[in-house]
Formats: sequence, structure tokens, C-alpha cells
Amino acid sequence: MSVRRLLILLVAINAALFAGGWLFVPAPAPKAGAGVRVGIVFDVGGKNDKSFNEQAYNGLRLAERELGVVGTFIEPTEGVPRETALRALAARTGDDKLDLVVGVGWVFSSDLERLAQLFPDVNFAGVDYAPSSGAGTLPNLVGLRFREHEGSFLVGAAAGLATHTKVVGFVGGMQIPLIKKFEVGYRAGVAHVCPDCRVLAAYAGSDPRAFSNPPLGQQLAGAMYDDDADIIYHASGKTGDGVFAAARRRGQRAIGVDSDQFAIAPCCVMTSMVKRVDLAIVDLVREVIAKKFRGGMRELGLAEQRVGFVADEHNRLLLPPAVVNKVRALSDEIIAGKIQVPWQ
Repeated sequence: MSVRRLLILLVAINAALFAGGWLFVPAPAPKAGAGVRVGIVFDVGGKNDKSFNEQAYNGLRLAERELGVVGTFIEPTEGVPRETALRALAARTGDDKLDLVVGVGWVFSSDLERLAQLFPDVNFAGVDYAPSSGAGTLPNLVGLRFREHEGSFLVGAAAGLATHTKVVGFVGGMQIPLIKKFEVGYRAGVAHVCPDCRVLAAYAGSDPRAFSNPPLGQQLAGAMYDDDADIIYHASGKTGDGVFAAARRRGQRAIGVDSDQFAIAPCCVMTSMVKRVDLAIVDLVREVIAKKFRGGMRELGLAEQRVGFVADEHNRLLLPPAVVNKVRALSDEIIAGKIQVPWQ
């Protein structure tokens, strides 16, 4: 039968069914990820932390909508080790077996290495992964690392260009090399555009609880604002809520991190350094679907459009167009290799 006759026949059948109260609607084609299952274990703060955990959660939901995968997750609770949560997902069998298990946060790194070897038929990924034993080349384990110092350089430049007092601040969460990258990049960005600006810095602690202490964040930021800082950048998870509270109380400005945090304090968040964990997770899911998942380290930054800064209709009153244009030009120079951003 010719294609033309087939179409005529389908139209006739539809017309007949419609006349009888029925309408033939072809079933939608299955999405690429139908049958693929993805699980995530979040870090301190959980999926609604308005930061990088939430970005990971958004990536899972995006993969469900766009690719048709089935997603599941576990949020951290007191007394339940992260390794136990990861193992619970990796050990699923039968129809519940997961094709990809993701640990969000550097603290999962060693657990992921052990479990990737125990469950070689499951793909694993770690966000902010830090290899502890040279196991970054396991065939079923991908380590995601971001060049946060590049994005931090950009918001540092924005702070240096926008400050009125020539004093700006940085509040970090836990004192670890990962968070130091944020500070170092930020300092470099400030110095690049304002050599005589002063950068104040403080950290909330030396254990993971430093990322979930808003009262301390407010205290640290308040002291900086009292010391003439008029813009403070934080890289401290939920502790950053305290930074925003201090900015609100003093009528000053702050810079968010990981996701667009403008909605937390519209009065004060002049921009945010975004870290597109969501898109990185969708990238991994696509690899799993295409059976192209390969272990190893992945570094993502400005060139890959996986870090950056926010400039849109929401924050335009706090971030002048002239500043935006200069910062975007600096981003182009970093991508072109004309500016080398330090990270330590």
C-alpha cells in the first residue's frame, strides 16, 4: 500500500471513530531514557538547600522530564552514614536496579571508590569528587570537578567594580581546599579590577557542620559589614542564609553561590556564582542512555558553560549594565587563555 493510501485510510478511521465518540490518538514514542534508573544521595543541607544540592536535584528532575528516566534520592539524616545510603541504592536488584548512582559532595569520594569496585555493573559519579587513592580511573566511576575559581573570579571582579568602600568580604563554610578555591578566585577577581581594594575573609568551621550554621554566618558577615565591607560573597551552603540576613539587616549587598540565590534576599543579592551541577548530571545521564559512560575525571568551567555569574532582569538594579559588560569581557579573556585564574 502506498504512503498516500495509508494516510487516507488513517484519516477515514479517525473520522469514523470520532463520529462514534472515539478518537484514535497514536501513543507517544518512548523517551530515550525509558527504563533507565538514576539515584542520588545528597550532602548536608538536602535537596532544598538553594545551593548545589538543589542544583543536583534539579538535574535529576530535568533528566526525568526530558529523557524519561526514573529518579530516586536519599537525603542525609543523623545517624545514617553516607556510605550506607549509597550502598542501599547501589545494591538494588531486579526491576529496581539503578544504572547510575550519584553522591553529591566531596565527602562521598572514598565511599564511591569502594562501592564502585564492589558493584562493577553500576555506574557511579561524585560531584566535587576528590580522589583519595588514585581510583579516579575506575571504569564505572566519574569524578565531577568544577573550576569554581573561574566563576569566583568573575563575581570578585563584579564586587571590585561595584564596591563603594573598597572593602569586600568572603565567608566560607568548611576550611578545605575546595572552598579555598572560591576564596582565591574571588580575591584574584577583586584585585584584577581594584588593586587597592581590601578583602576580608572568614570560615565557619573545620567540619561539615560549617555548611549548615546560619547564625554563625550572620555573625561573621555582620562583623565584616561593621568593618566597612559593603559586598560579601559566600561559599558556605546553608550558612550563607545568615550572610543574607546580615546584608538585609544592614542594607548592604551580598553574592550568592552555586545557584541563583536572588530569591532568598531580593533586596541584597547583587549576583550569584552559578555552578551548573544540574546540567552536568543530565550530561552523565545522556552518556548512560547512549552506553557511552566512561570513568575518569571531568573538569568543568567557563569554557564548558558550567560555571558563570547571574545577570538578568531580576538583579539588574543591583548589578549595573556597565559592570555586567566588563565582567563578561573578562569571562571571554579567561576562556581565551588571556587570564589565568589562580586556584590555590
